[in-house]
Amino acid sequence: MRLKNFINGEWVESSSGSFAPNRNPADLDQVLCETPHSTEEETVAAIKAARKAFPKWKETPAPQRGRILFQAMKLLLDRLEDLARTLTSEEGKTLRDSRGEVQRAINVLEFTAGEGRKLRGATIPSEIPRTFIYTVREPIGVVGLITPWNFPVAIPVWKIAPALVSGNTVVFKPAELTPLCAVKLTEIFQEAGVPPGVLNLVLGSGKVVGHTIVNHPDVSGISFTGSNEVGCGIYEQGSRRGIRVQCEMGGKNPIVILEDADLDLALEGVIQGGYGSTGQRCTAASRVIIQESIAEKMLAELVKRIEKIRIGDGMNPETDMGPLVDKNQLNRVMEYIKIGKKEGARIVCGGERLQTTPHDRGFFVQPTLFDHVKASMRIASEEIFGPVVSVLRARNFEEAVELANAVPFGLSASIYTQDISKAMRFVDLAEVGKVHINSSTIGGEAQAPFGGTKATGIGPREQGLEVFEFYTEIKTVYLDYTGKKRDSSFY
Repeated sequence: MRLKNFINGEWVESSSGSFAPNRNPADLDQVLCETPHSTEEETVAAIKAARKAFPKWKETPAPQRGRILFQAMKLLLDRLEDLARTLTSEEGKTLRDSRGEVQRAINVLEFTAGEGRKLRGATIPSEIPRTFIYTVREPIGVVGLITPWNFPVAIPVWKIAPALVSGNTVVFKPAELTPLCAVKLTEIFQEAGVPPGVLNLVLGSGKVVGHTIVNHPDVSGISFTGSNEVGCGIYEQGSRRGIRVQCEMGGKNPIVILEDADLDLALEGVIQGGYGSTGQRCTAASRVIIQESIAEKMLAELVKRIEKIRIGDGMNPETDMGPLVDKNQLNRVMEYIKIGKKEGARIVCGGERLQTTPHDRGFFVQPTLFDHVKASMRIASEEIFGPVVSVLRARNFEEAVELANAVPFGLSASIYTQDISKAMRFVDLAEVGKVHINSSTIGGEAQAPFGGTKATGIGPREQGLEVFEFYTEIKTVYLDYTGKKRDSSFY
């Protein structure tokens, strides 16, 4: 099956003549589809279709736009299992995780659709008699949405939904590794009633499709999720044109475990955060900072739990951890494991690729745990994006906070403690956009803002009400209802 682009309400085969096989990372013999390397001309056609559709979509009342999103939510709910299975086959995560991701997308649609009746402005008192000041929110225009492979359903939805309900038109470029999820999502929005040109999908590379979107004069905003290197480049290019840019990038998220913590709860948080979704989350708990007095006990129990993780095809209901997404990601993870050894960290368990039956046809690696990691080591400060967890030891709460903040990123952090004073002090001091108390670094809800500080994020937050700070402009209106000439002294 060869995938097509969706431009101006039509499914169109790419004219490039170049296609790449999309393989199941758990079984490389299984080719799911062929993905086109779309051209600059095809990307421009999608942008122009979005630009042409914008005036009419902008004039469509926001409650009507919201009704279309509600319909998309119903369709997604009906197809939850089908899309979850597609996600597992294409990206590799367990079917349980895939179902959770699709449900997250459903929740986002439900929340965002309701905002079609609540896109808020404000009334403001004037210092001038008989003058009414109010604000309205207006769409910014054509937005380019560039999404990653690790959450190929939830992240596109949490960008597309607020863009559409705000009245923008969209050019959507998904990751090359997960095009089938993008096609199925686009089909859902099409069936829900999104008019031609309002949502366009172009499959292809960042160098061609992404570059064209970022630099085209008809595109008024870019929302990107992915690597820091690419995100900073997009921000630089977008800022030259004076357009809006929103980037969610890397994370190196800590779990702090103090000596009074509920250890069973903390152990579960490390397993979920460090090895869930094969560690391929921007919110993954890749650093565990343990108070020295409980470190040996904690590590012994942690190793027991890691050794029970069942690795395999995510379609198998017995599987706890699936493969890495592709060969590049596998090579990256294995290289960081070598770096950790060379730096002097001690591997407690894992550290090897699995290459014997039944793992010989996929990109499987053992869940890996390093101990005696120093903050200065690369494995403690650079994003690995795989099932590799580094343990750092802290003498006390103050040192734990210092270690937690000793990275360039600032997305998520977690603390396990029964001391409410220390928990809330950690909330004050953690240099992140999201803090969890007695739960892992992962997770979030549709109605709450999502994003990070430092090198993690550029621009307004995603999700929650804050998302509309990116997708809308505020227009201020002064209504003079005196009906006669003003005394100039009022001005």
